[in-house]
Amino acid sequence: MKHAGRATHAALRLIYWTLFVLLALMMAGVLARFLADVVFQVAGALVALWVLFVLFCLYFFRDPNPDVPNTPGMILAAGHGKVDAIDEVDEPEFMGGRCRRISVFLSVFDIHVQNAPTAGRIVLARHTPGRFLNAMRADSAVYNENLFLGIESSEVPDRKVGVRLIAGVIARRIVPWVQTGDTVARGERISLIQFGSRVDVLLPLSARLLVEVGDTVCGGETLLAQWD
Repeated sequence: MKHAGRATHAALRLIYWTLFVLLALMMAGVLARFLADVVFQVAGALVALWVLFVLFCLYFFRDPNPDVPNTPGMILAAGHGKVDAIDEVDEPEFMGGRCRRISVFLSVFDIHVQNAPTAGRIVLARHTPGRFLNAMRADSAVYNENLFLGIESSEVPDRKVGVRLIAGVIARRIVPWVQTGDTVARGERISLIQFGSRVDVLLPLSARLLVEVGDTVCGGETLLAQWD
């Protein structure tokens, strides 16, 4: 008979399509559940990483109050870290020529707040753009971006101390908390360098050094040198 079975064929076609849609929905549900589990696991890992980051930031940006010594005629360390270079350099603009440099390397595990090595007045704040070499290199002060602070001491007349804050390969932001014309107390907080970096203290050649290469110093606490 003509057209026999076409209705059944139409019914089967509807059945097949509805089965296909049903299976597609079931697969979509399974895939969605799988993705939800993945997203949940990834989110958990991201939260854990964020918690570790928070703890690291709180540790890195710690800022304990320094136990500032009252010994007269002394120059304090400006940064926390390890003395890895003591030499002579030229600084004609502020120090007037040849001077002594004590360079301290700050690892990511050191405190990164800097302190005034002497009481006095900030008479120079000079920013020098530059590169971002590894601050573990003592010569990075020559090439890296840095901020030089010139302090005229109020403790000993006509004495000057230079503090150079040096950026590193990770530390690319120097945050000064003082500016030209400000007066600072001995051990007062003057700046922050974010992540590994270097701090140089420049002194007259006549100053008597109290530290050696390899010594660990604390900003605002360790006696770095003595005026002549």
